[in-house]
Amino acid sequence: MKRTPKYTIIAAVLGVMMLFSRPVSAKDMREIRIEARKIEESMKQKAAAELSATQKAARESRRQILADRSRLDQAIADLKQRITVVDVELKALKSENQDLTTQDSQLAAKLDEAQGTIQELSGVIRMNAKDIRSLLNNSFLTGVYPPDTQFLSLITDNSVIPGMDQIKAMSNLLFDRIDQGGSVCLETGTIVNREGKSQESRLLIIGAFTAAYRLAGETGFLNYAHGEKKLYALSKLPAPTLQKKLTRYMDGKTDAVPMDISRGGALNQLIHNLSLMDQIPKGGPIIWPILAILGLGVLITLERIFFLLRRKIRLETVCRRIETQAKARNWDACAATCDQYHKNPVIRVIRSGVDSRNLPREDMENAVQEAILKEIPPMERFLSTMSMLAAIAPLLGLLGTVTGMIDTFHVITMHGTGDPRMMSGGISEALVTTMLGLSVAIPIMLSHTLLNRAVENCVGMMEEKAVALINIVQKFKGA
Repeated sequence: MKRTPKYTIIAAVLGVMMLFSRPVSAKDMREIRIEARKIEESMKQKAAAELSATQKAARESRRQILADRSRLDQAIADLKQRITVVDVELKALKSENQDLTTQDSQLAAKLDEAQGTIQELSGVIRMNAKDIRSLLNNSFLTGVYPPDTQFLSLITDNSVIPGMDQIKAMSNLLFDRIDQGGSVCLETGTIVNREGKSQESRLLIIGAFTAAYRLAGETGFLNYAHGEKKLYALSKLPAPTLQKKLTRYMDGKTDAVPMDISRGGALNQLIHNLSLMDQIPKGGPIIWPILAILGLGVLITLERIFFLLRRKIRLETVCRRIETQAKARNWDACAATCDQYHKNPVIRVIRSGVDSRNLPREDMENAVQEAILKEIPPMERFLSTMSMLAAIAPLLGLLGTVTGMIDTFHVITMHGTGDPRMMSGGISEALVTTMLGLSVAIPIMLSHTLLNRAVENCVGMMEEKAVALINIVQKFKGA
């Protein structure tokens, strides 16, 4: 507020005049003027005081403004300096943050790699633990030396990372089983015998491959049931030769022992292996004619063998004796020798030559040929029958194959192919009849060939010795 005192005074006078506007006298005018002057003085003093106060306030305000500006400039300078420091710190922090971010990325990558490695190792360890548990479950050594496998369940748990203690326990268990699998020992333990009862017996443990037992009166192989974790005797005893070898080995009398390197595969095959007598009833009704042919062929073969062997002599020695006697023209001795060995057909043919020695050559040859023809039918008896039986047997087997396949297709028509066991009857009949038909035909055919060859040899021998005798007789006739 910077109004001048002049204008203030005029305003005050005019105000007073307006308030006291009435007719006045000169005295009053003086008083008024005096009063106005007083008022003017008072107003001047008041204006001067106000001016002084205003100026003082202005100076104070300016001083404060100047002081505030100095402080503000100082504050600005401080702030600028602080900003500079903060910028430096910010740059340092940004650099540090960038370094930390890089380190974090590197550590995160290493962590991911480590976690991947750990997960991979954990997966490998779990897989190995499962393999070890499966190996233990399928090994018959578990029935003899039961291990503690509870920690394997913890290792195979996907929510748990295996620890070193568990890994060491797993490796120790595996090495222990390797040591046990590389040794041969005799133990006394409990098995399930062939009657299904638990019984104490002497056990032979041959590494991780084979286990055998010996009870009173029997020796056999053992198998392992991992569900019950027990050793049980096979339902079938091995062959007597195998039993003898097992017994001798368990008694320490030999170093050789039969073993199943397939870890039970061969033993299971031994259980389910069917003998010929077990397979015959599965061949159906066609089996019986084939068996009848087999029986008839065996009888004929035995009869022919007996027929040929019954007349067997030391033919060459006897023939040389007769030849010597014929050359000496000692026909009575020749006849006596022939009578002594008259059961042999060759000797009988020679006797017919001796009896016809006085006939001409042609007649003598006819007589000898007649004797040969007389001997042939008894020797060839039943050979044609054997040939017929050898031809019929495979045909019957083929017939059984056809009937078996017909039954199989009938089962397929009625029940479909969902259950192969329902078709096994017809297939078994087809295969068994074919097998048995060939099994019967082959030995009958072989016997027929051998017997026929024996007859041919005998006929050839008769012709040879008869011609030799005729030549000797005719030679001395010419002389």
